[in-house]
Formats: sequence, structure tokens, C-alpha cells
Amino acid sequence: MSQRLTRAEFRLWAASQPGRYERLAGEPVAMSPERMIHIRLKHSVWQALDRAVRAAGLDCEAIGDGVTVEIDEETDYEPDATINCGPRLDPDATTATNPVVVVEVLSPSTQSIDSSDKLADYFRVPSIQHYLIVRAKRREIVHHARSGAEIVSKMVNIGKIHLDPPGISIDVADVYARM
Repeated sequence: MSQRLTRAEFRLWAASQPGRYERLAGEPVAMSPERMIHIRLKHSVWQALDRAVRAAGLDCEAIGDGVTVEIDEETDYEPDATINCGPRLDPDATTATNPVVVVEVLSPSTQSIDSSDKLADYFRVPSIQHYLIVRAKRREIVHHARSGAEIVSKMVNIGKIHLDPPGISIDVADVYARM
């Protein structure tokens, strides 16, 4: 489909479509079918985030894929995992209202957009403090973090990744333990 849709039009349209879509510059973009390694990694990173949020007793929720992060009036992404802080989202909500951490697991078809366009776009959302890019082909997580007016990036393949805010850490070994 090459028709520009408003957010409301997109939501109505997407609800009647097979498969999943994101919206970029107002146009629906189909999300590719996922390989098992991608599915396992996104589940594993969600579990690590969920355990850390629960252990810290934060007023936040780790959410697996399916929730939308609204970038601007023309762009909506669906990250592989999100930490949303503040009041618990309504059971009928489809959008993260205060995303603090977003995660994308790399796949061959999305690697370039996840590492460039989404990196720039996610940090246009004022609440987002951390963007994790989880590599599937090797044990490595690229951690992009807001630091004042800058975005600081580092590659982590061993040890813990500190996500403050919201005030948690996850261990790279936990993310890749079952791979």
C-alpha cells in the first residue's frame, strides 16, 4: 500500500490486515515474518527486563512486542520490547504512553533501519532514555543512551547493561543464555 494514512486511519486499516505493520511517513510498512532466533531473543530480553523491573519494584512495566511507540504524527513503530513507566496501561491500550527503554532485535531485513532511522527516531521521543539493539548473529547488545543533549553508544558483549532511568540492570548472559 502506498497511500498515506493518518494514525486513526492506519489503526483501522491495520486491524483488518493479516500480519503486522508499522507506519513510516504515513505509509504502512509490513513487518517481515520472524525466524525462531529472533523470536527467542526478543522473548529472552523481555524476560530479563521484566525480572529487573519487578525486582526493583518500579512503577514501570516491561512489555513484549505488540505495543506501539508513537514517534510523531507520521511514524509509529512496534519495538520487540519496551519498558513503559508511570501508571499501568489500560487493558485496551495499544500505545506506550511513557516509553523509557525500547529494544529491537536485529534481523537481516531490518538491520539497516534499526541501526539508523529508528535510532534517530526513537530519541525524538522525549521519554525514551535507552535504545537497545540486540544482535542475533553474535552475542552483543548495542546500548544507546541519552546523556544530556548527546546520545552515547556502546557495544556490550559481557556483563551488565545499566538502564537508569528507570534504575535497573540486565546481564548480557541472561539475554543469550538459551541461544
